[in-house]
Amino acid sequence: MTRVWSVDVRVTPREGILDPAGETIRRALGNLGYDGVRSVRAGRLIRLEVEAEGAEAAQAATEKMCEQLIANPIIENYVVRVREG
Repeated sequence: MTRVWSVDVRVTPREGILDPAGETIRRALGNLGYDGVRSVRAGRLIRLEVEAEGAEAAQAATEKMCEQLIANPIIENYVVRVREG
């Protein structure tokens, strides 16, 4: 029996990859007086509703989606979190 699973995918730049958005945020925070911020890595959150037989199947399908479209595995990392929808 298939169910609908809520899936969050968090995509961030890999370590060592330039992150212009993160650097812009870090500088802006410094300009606002938040001098203690030494590093910012900016990413994106993608929310999906995935129909699958179980959580493992939803996880596997989403990881395949990440490899094919959602993330660029050469320069980005991703983390998939599945929960009942």
